Amino acid sequence: MEVQFYKPVSEALHKYIEGFYFVTQKEIHQPEIYWTFPNNFCIAAVYQNTSLVLGHNKIVVASSREDTIASSLVSRYVHPIEIIQHDITEEITIYFKPLGLNHFVNDIRPFYTDAMIHFDPSPDYGPLMKEVFNASSRAEQIRQLESYWLSRLVQKDLSLLESIIADIQSDLKINDIAQKNHISRQYLNKIFTQQVGKTPSEFRKVHRFRAAIAERQKARNFTELSHLVRFYDQSHFIRDFKNFTRLNPMDFFSKVDTEKENVWLEF
Repeated sequence: MEVQFYKPVSEALHKYIEGFYFVTQKEIHQPEIYWTFPNNFCIAAVYQNTSLVLGHNKIVVASSREDTIASSLVSRYVHPIEIIQHDITEEITIYFKPLGLNHFVNDIRPFYTDAMIHFDPSPDYGPLMKEVFNASSRAEQIRQLESYWLSRLVQKDLSLLESIIADIQSDLKINDIAQKNHISRQYLNKIFTQQVGKTPSEFRKVHRFRAAIAERQKARNFTELSHLVRFYDQSHFIRDFKNFTRLNPMDFFSKVDTEKENVWLEF
């Protein structure tokens, strides 16, 4: 599998999109299976000439004889997702920052009805993505991708939710965040889930999990790491790791190359 990552060229897009992944399967003699682990990005994937089956925490990818564009969106991402790749395919994946996708669709709520959905944000999305796949060079693909998302960009005032996210990441208690913004905890949970795709508690746990991956080399042991990334104690640290990865921390860090841009476990 060949994976190439590119940051947006456009400064306007950089605020909302972490980057674009181009994934090419060069050769497959048998199905490739790997797990990808939770993060707080909203992930839109596009495939050319592909049959795409979305299941419970599972995506099955196979080639199709039809000239089609298949697409998916992964949002409420709190358990490992198993990817089963049957054939040589090409994929483009867009990583939207938290709240990023909100600026490209009129109403984000329909896109957060399930953890994984087929994604079609506009009538021209499929035809334009087909043009991207058939572009003459990577630079031209990126130009066309950015042109599409720029045409959809509508900047919205999401300052309340941006402030809430910053407070969650700084480890302020959820009740205190609600009081700070003069809203009830129930209302905070409602608007956050509608606009971010996760509850505040889920978002915080995923943030700590990803921080633990990023900070692993700074800690001498898992007890120190759990304190460094603000888990309540080591038992919470281990429990959340098992929820997010199906592995305990020792097995996870021994089996997964966390230095890579994509944190995957291949089988």
